[in-house]
Amino acid sequence: MQNMKRVIVTADDFGLAVAVNEAVEIACRDGVLTAASLMVGAAAAGDAVARAHRLPQLRVGLHVVLVDGRPMLLPDRLPALVGADGRFRRDLMAAGVRCFFWPDARRQIELELRAQFSAFAATGLPLDHVNAHNHFHLHPTVLGLILKVGREFGMRAIRLPREPAVAGAGGWALAPWTALMRLRLRRAGLRFNDHVLGLSQTGAMTEPVVLGLLERARGLSDRSVSELYFHPATRQCPELTEAMPDYDHPGELHALTSPRVRAALDVGGFERVAFCDL
Repeated sequence: MQNMKRVIVTADDFGLAVAVNEAVEIACRDGVLTAASLMVGAAAAGDAVARAHRLPQLRVGLHVVLVDGRPMLLPDRLPALVGADGRFRRDLMAAGVRCFFWPDARRQIELELRAQFSAFAATGLPLDHVNAHNHFHLHPTVLGLILKVGREFGMRAIRLPREPAVAGAGGWALAPWTALMRLRLRRAGLRFNDHVLGLSQTGAMTEPVVLGLLERARGLSDRSVSELYFHPATRQCPELTEAMPDYDHPGELHALTSPRVRAALDVGGFERVAFCDL
């Protein structure tokens, strides 16, 4: 086992909708899923937590939401972060500029982070990992605030959204940011994956795509830690159609429960783990 490549198989947006929660439960019980990232402020978060308590083998982390979602705090406490509809603004670039240059935005992000970490702690679930919606934790300012607040809540692991060259993807534009993030995570003594398989295929992690990624990933070094991340759901629903209209959510659930994918993981020498196992 010590020389096996390790892979964390994660579902994001746990709690966004019942259809997502159903898929997470099925993929954990009958498929290859090892972890899920919980949106604590989402409409179906309570249902997600109840399912997670019934699935002790499922490791759950916090999916920090600071863009394109509902805040935990009342909108009037977050005027620099939310729009007129009371939701976080969707423009990732504008949000990044705002939190870099506006002290009020940084203070409000810290307040919201504390609310989200507190809400996760109240679930009674062990905190397996932390990541952010739309990988917003790649932003140096956001990462710094997550590191500050996360320490107070026992955070031990974070997703590093870095694609490996063998995955046949680009990612060069993000290379300086992922390198900086990796350095900061090491200095903070946190656990993290070496790379993510499927960043360029987000929303289209169907069985053929996953099989292709795993075939190429067989060339990764032993002892490496990959993360395969998905957005599964049992069906389309308004919450998913609004947020991710082009994603093949049922197709991703099919991949997670595919015997061919399970066999490819075994043949490729991948040991399925969670962040807490690193």
